[in-house]
Amino acid sequence: MIRIFTDPAEALRRDQAAEARFDEIREAVSAIIADVRERGDTALIEYAKKFDKADLDSVEVPRDEIDGAEEKCPPDLIRIMKKAAAAIRDFHSRQIRQSFVINEKAGVVLGQKITPIEKVGLYVPGGTASYPSSVLMNCVPAKLAGCSEIVMVSPPSAGGTVSPVILAAAKIAGVDRVFRAGGAQAVAALAYGTETVPKVDKIVGPGNAYVAEAKRQVFGRVAIDMIAGPSEILVIADGGSDPAVVAADMLSQAEHDKMASAVLLTDSGELAEAVRDEIERQLSSLPRKEIARASVDNRGRIVILPDIPSCAALANTIAPEHLELFVDDPFAVLDLIRNAGSIFMGRNCPEALGDYLAGPNHTLPTSGTARFSSPLSVDDFIKKTQFTYYTADALAKEADDIAAFARAEGLEAHARSALSRRKKEISEK
Repeated sequence: MIRIFTDPAEALRRDQAAEARFDEIREAVSAIIADVRERGDTALIEYAKKFDKADLDSVEVPRDEIDGAEEKCPPDLIRIMKKAAAAIRDFHSRQIRQSFVINEKAGVVLGQKITPIEKVGLYVPGGTASYPSSVLMNCVPAKLAGCSEIVMVSPPSAGGTVSPVILAAAKIAGVDRVFRAGGAQAVAALAYGTETVPKVDKIVGPGNAYVAEAKRQVFGRVAIDMIAGPSEILVIADGGSDPAVVAADMLSQAEHDKMASAVLLTDSGELAEAVRDEIERQLSSLPRKEIARASVDNRGRIVILPDIPSCAALANTIAPEHLELFVDDPFAVLDLIRNAGSIFMGRNCPEALGDYLAGPNHTLPTSGTARFSSPLSVDDFIKKTQFTYYTADALAKEADDIAAFARAEGLEAHARSALSRRKKEISEK
């Protein structure tokens, strides 16, 4: 049963004590990465047999299989996925950056050039955690950014296939190539390349602890979106909230993973007890009740605080992935929030809306990293390059100050470099 706290410090200590230790995972992932680097596709095929029980002749999904996937899916689901893709595209199109040029001083041109990342690798979970929504959320912003090639990896079924729903989502989103590979081995293939899997410049997408650790280990060789931890939801709710709805929203994240975190912060002791009872009642009928039970018992908590501003202050300390505001005036509380991945405003905005149809991205910072990082966006798929141009006269006006600054830092070669053009001009006269 989820526990109720009145001391926020105690609640936070309990959360920190529950952090997992991944020494064994790190060692296993390191060995897998080294193996894939050495043996390429052969290693991927062997790992598919070992971990996915799949016999593969090759790792790439044929293009005609991707193109024909929609016919194998329920038509209504295809309609919904296309609707979701349109909403995601509409929201993210407003994030597109433009290059700019500054030409305000005589002889000086400054600017910033926006260039898409060339090759992007998208990891998509398979098996019991098959999320076509993640295909859309990760691929659509990359397409808007202008990335020239987007490749996807996803674990095969025991029959050696990738789910038609995942393939259909890939077709809708604009994925270029798909490979039957999962786990740390798929991340290694994207980072280093194999005979058939192209080496990419950035890897994005969610995965289990092995995938997260693999992304951590290849970072620097390639860019990554983030090190994603288990899913999190934090609800701030006042006494006027419906406990059944609050409980349902908390369980929507608890069913993801036994390490998922569902938290309620409230100024009402009565609501706290009612939500606890509702969680117990609703758990019994959930198909994934074993997972949700472990999550709420071990990682869930309810904290009673004096008022809603106190709830907002504690939420800023926790910096949750998803934050729901069950209050009459959510826009007033919004001004109090500094740290959250995505905020869901009011009593009629479940986190599930953001997972699927609203349009904002559902790839979000976890484990408190919302203190300094942001949701996935078009910005994650571009590079910003600065450029500078000075004429001889413009540089001559600044050369003495550049040299003085350089010498103050003990960098004489810098100073001489700035002054060297002046000597060249004199010699030419």
